[in-house]
Order: sequence, then structure tokens, then C-alpha cells
Amino acid sequence: MPDGGRQGAGHRSQVALAARLSMMADSAPLPAHQRNAAGDPRRMRRIITEDYSWSLATVSPLSALCLQHIVLNFQEHPILEKLLPQHRAKVLDRLPTALPLPVTANLISHEDYWRRCCTERWPTCDISHYGLSWKRLFFERHLQNLVEHFIPDLMDTGPICDTAELSKNYVRRLEIQQLLPPVRVEVRREDEADDLSDSGSDAAADLPSMDHFDLSLIAASLCDLEELHLVYGVRGCGMNFEWNLFRFTDRDCASLASALQTFKKLKVFRLHRSKVDDDKVRVLIRSLLDHPSLVHLDLSHNQISDRGARAVGKLLTRSQLQILDLCNNNIQAQGAQAIAHALARTATLQILNLRLNQIGDEGGRAVCNALLQNTSLKRLHVGSNELSEPTATALAQVLSQNTTLRSVHLSSNRIGQDGGTQLLEGMSENRTMLEFDLRLTDVGQENEFYVNQVLRANQERARAQRKQLSTSGLDR
Repeated sequence: MPDGGRQGAGHRSQVALAARLSMMADSAPLPAHQRNAAGDPRRMRRIITEDYSWSLATVSPLSALCLQHIVLNFQEHPILEKLLPQHRAKVLDRLPTALPLPVTANLISHEDYWRRCCTERWPTCDISHYGLSWKRLFFERHLQNLVEHFIPDLMDTGPICDTAELSKNYVRRLEIQQLLPPVRVEVRREDEADDLSDSGSDAAADLPSMDHFDLSLIAASLCDLEELHLVYGVRGCGMNFEWNLFRFTDRDCASLASALQTFKKLKVFRLHRSKVDDDKVRVLIRSLLDHPSLVHLDLSHNQISDRGARAVGKLLTRSQLQILDLCNNNIQAQGAQAIAHALARTATLQILNLRLNQIGDEGGRAVCNALLQNTSLKRLHVGSNELSEPTATALAQVLSQNTTLRSVHLSSNRIGQDGGTQLLEGMSENRTMLEFDLRLTDVGQENEFYVNQVLRANQERARAQRKQLSTSGLDR
């Protein structure tokens, strides 16, 4: 073989040998020190994430992290108005509803936030009674809850006063269903002898500072209040019932009268089921004389008699009342005559409720005679007033002449058959009456049937007139 051939063959054999050695080296086991290093987990370099769901795709944007920080620190640093609209909406959706009112009251106007505050606190929320505003609903019910659960001399009035100040732009109505009296402190027997030996001035120090919550404390903060409903009593007292829980005291009356003078925008005032007597109602009426806004006064279910009714009659002539409710009191003939005298002179009253009193025929005739001059009253309720035929005779004349009345409730009176006949004669000439309640009056089925016939004719005529007016309005 030539030298060149032998050299080529030698080179190929060297390459093959090198390749075989390399394969043997790869398959050979590692030295002992290298095997120990590879098998010891303490000497291995590993990356272990704490969040196994973490990936690069789920990293939050910096803006989201900033908004989250704002939400978590909102109480200390309330940042809202400086945010972009889309960022502000996200912050409001995440804010907790337990934030302090001094932080949120005047800063947050977003209705969805206040909706969450209301629905998380109260199971039933109807914003139709609160001007379709969730914020108004929250502040009115929150303040109402504080007042209803306030215990004089045991609790501080500061939180209520502070809340009223924060709520002044949002509260338009307060509906207080209960007012708690002071807690009676039992005197120890060993101290009784010492108390008896003390002077009378020392005994006065044991009296509570107030009998119920004093509304005059928050009256200045609620100068825009339009409706006030009060009950001086305890709701749901159960087996703990005591007459002392249902007392409207002289001090309560004085403080309430002071508050009423501050509520210049008050339109509706309702004080019922509070045992208000003549002396107290005269104090209250004195504070309401010449009131610029009052249109609805409800003093039902109290203890008002003739003296108190005379004060109410005076109010009728010096106010713009449209609704007066004196249901279930102790008003008799003289009180009804005083109200009738004012009724003949007022031109604003539209609804008068004297149900469940004792005005009798003398008072009933006085009211009917006033209606011959009055041209504003639309609804009259004199049910359960010990009325009989003489009142029916006077009312029949009213029905034949008055064109303003739309509803009369005469139920639960002893009108009788002859009185029913006279009422039917008056109704036969009436074209405007739409409702006439003659239940439990013994007027006779025939008289009641024909009265209802006249009422149906009047109702059909009223519907036709409304339809004509609506059609003419659309044509315009």
C-alpha cells in the first residue's frame, strides 16, 4: 500500500478510537465527590415560587396596585376627587361600608356606595320614600336609630349632635317611633334614711337631666327638616310595660316647642300616641302660630279636649294648614264649635279628621254650618262621634249646596232611617261627591243603595272630565 493510503487509514482509525473513548467516558459513572454533590439537595441551586399560581401574565398593572393602596389607606388619606373618573369608580366599588361618617359624609356622593351601606345594614330599603336617594335614606335612618336608642343620663348626646351636623344637607324627614325615658336607679335601703334626712334641694339633684331626648339640641343642624314624626313611648316593651314609659312631660313639651320654632321649613308635624293633653298642646300650638311652612298637623290618639281644640282653631286661622288630624281625642261640642268657627274663616284646609271624638249633634251641626261658607275642604271624617238625625239634616243642606266636598265619612253614628232619607235628598242634588261612608249608621238599605247610585254617577262624570282634560292637554 502506498504511503498516502497508509496515512489516511491511520487517521481514520484514530478518529474512530477517539469517538469510542468519548462514548465510554459519557457512559462511565461520576467520581464519588461529584456524585455526592449532585445528590445533596442542600448543594443544589433551585428556584421555588411562593405563589404556585403566579405567572408573568398575571402581574397587576401599576395603576391597579396604586388603587388598591388608596382603598386600604382611605380612612387616613381619603383621595377621591383627584382621580380619573374610571379610577374613582373602581375605588368607590371597593371601599368598605364601615368607614367613619366624618370621612365619607361630605366626600362621597356616589349612590352605589350608599346603596351598599343601606342594604348591608337594613334588610328592607325603599328609596321611594326618601326622594329616590340612597344617601338620604342612610342618614335619615341612621340618625333616627341613634335618637330612638338614646337613654338620658346614661348615654352621651355628643354622637347624636355630631351625626346631625354631618347629616344637615341630607336629612329631610325624621320618623322617630320611640323615645326612651331615663333609667330608674334603685336606691339602696341603707341610704334611704340619709335621703329622707336631706333637704329638698338635695332631692332635686337626683332628678334626670332630661325626660327624653331633647330635640332642640340638634334643631339648629336640621334647619332644612320638612317632616317630623314623634312618639313619646317605648316600642315593644312586652312584659316590662309601665305607664311611665309612655309620658310626654312638661320638660319634653318645652324642649319640643323650642325645636319647632327652629324648624322653619317644617311642612308635616305628627305627634301621636303620646298622651298630649290640653296644657301641652297649647304650648306646642303657641310655637306654631304664623308658621311659614306647616301644612299638615297630626295630633291623633292623644288626650286633647275642648281647651286644646280651641288652640287648634286659633292655629287654623293663622297658618296655611291643609291637613288637620285630631282623631281619637276627647273633643266635645265646644271644641268642635271652635274648630268650626275657624273652618268657616280658612281658605286652605282640605282634609279634616275628627273621628273617634264626642262632638255630638251640637258640634256636628256647627261643622256643617261652617261648610256652607268654606270652599276649600275636600274630605271630612266625623265617624264615631255620637251624631244622629239633627246632624244629618244639617249635612243634607251642605250636600245640596257645597261643590267642594269630595269625601264624607259618617260611619258608626246613630243617623237612623229619617236621617238617611234627608241625606239622600241632599245627595240627589249633588254632582261632586265621590265617596260617602254610611256604614253602621242605620240609614236603611234602600237609602244607602240610592246614595251609592248617585256616587257612581258622579264618579263616571269625574272620570269623563279627567279624560277630556287629558285629551285637550295632548292636543295642545
